[in-house]
Amino acid sequence: MYRRNKERRTRRNRRDDYIRPGRGFTSAFRRPSTQIAVLAVVALVIFLILQMGGAQNNTSSLPAEISVGDAYAKYQSGAFVLDVRTQEEWNEFHAPNTTLIPLDQLPARLNELPRDKEIVVVCRSGNRSQEGRDILLNAGFQQVSSMTGGLNEWRASGYPIEP
Repeated sequence: MYRRNKERRTRRNRRDDYIRPGRGFTSAFRRPSTQIAVLAVVALVIFLILQMGGAQNNTSSLPAEISVGDAYAKYQSGAFVLDVRTQEEWNEFHAPNTTLIPLDQLPARLNELPRDKEIVVVCRSGNRSQEGRDILLNAGFQQVSSMTGGLNEWRASGYPIEP
C-alpha cells in the first residue's frame, strides 16, 4: 500500500511538472509567480495610460496664444523664442537672440528645441506661429505658446529688432 501511494504521488508530481496541451493555459495562471507577473504588467499599462492623459491635460493649462507684450516679457525672462519664418524674412529683420527654424523644416528639426523651457513661436503676422505651436504640441512639447500679431507688431511696439 505504501508503494502504491508513493507511485501515485510520483505520477502526480510528474504531471504537474509539464503543461499539457489544451489545459496548460489555465494551470500556468494558477502559479503565484505568473499571477504576480500579469498583475505587474496590467499595473504598468494603467500607469502609462494615466501618465499620457496627464501630459495632455498639462498642455491645456498654458495659453495657446499670447500678446506681443506677454511674449516680450517671456523673452526677457529667458524663454526660448522660435521664429518660423523663411530665411529671407529673417534676413530683413528679426528679434535678437531668437532661433530660426522655418515652418516647413520644423518637423524634421524638433531635436534642436529645448523640452525644459517655455517656447514662444513667432512669425511675421501670427498665422504660421499657430501652425508651429500645433506641431510642437503634437510632438509632445508641453510649454508652447504662439505670439499674436507677429514680428510686425513686435517691431511696431518698439521692441528690439536686428536687421
